Amino acid sequence: MERQPKKAIVLGATGLVGNRLTRRLLEDEQYGEVLVFTRRASGMSHSKLKEIRADLLSLQAQKPVFKADVVFCCVGTTRAKTPDKERYREVDYGIPVTAARLCRENGIPAYQVISSLGASEKSPFFYNRLKGKMEMEVLGYALEETHILQPSLIGGKREEVRKGERFAQGLMRFLDPVLLGSLAKYRMIQPEDIAQAMHYLADHPRKDPSIPSDLIRSIAREARGKNYNKSTRA
Repeated sequence: MERQPKKAIVLGATGLVGNRLTRRLLEDEQYGEVLVFTRRASGMSHSKLKEIRADLLSLQAQKPVFKADVVFCCVGTTRAKTPDKERYREVDYGIPVTAARLCRENGIPAYQVISSLGASEKSPFFYNRLKGKMEMEVLGYALEETHILQPSLIGGKREEVRKGERFAQGLMRFLDPVLLGSLAKYRMIQPEDIAQAMHYLADHPRKDPSIPSDLIRSIAREARGKNYNKSTRA
């Protein structure tokens, strides 16, 4: 019996990871439609791509059309870009949690969200503490498949200038070679590795929902080793 094409939702399709992930899904023959909710045009063009212009801070209003087999949440901001803590909370906590709730309400079985290495409800740092609270809320919806990716510093060139991140990226290029063993998870990670891991996890789910940075990189290597692409299902 022929399998029905899958439908994916991507939140954050204009970002570093989200853009790469969306392009992968569009080229994957098992997906018949890729739906993105975005405030601005993604710049992508494909017969399977459907864009809905929407304010992600009001994502609940999209419930009637928020339907898919898997949802990928690649939304995130920075303290430099969003210095107001309440606004920051609305983005980094509100959007991922609302998306998880919509998955539960609409019967979507699989959800992946990008968090951060060091996320913890008990962290003394606002950023990590907020991410930790988000993770706990997401897990509380008890979806069939939940993956929370916890990358370290993400490399790559963004459209907007982020001086702090550029400095950190430059520093990590020198530190990465000496981060060995248990410290390997702190190495800078590339957005392509995160996108590849998310794509692969949609077909190869893990029992443990938490995917730290070193495991993200390992999953990406596994996918490349199996030549995982639109025509290969290993």
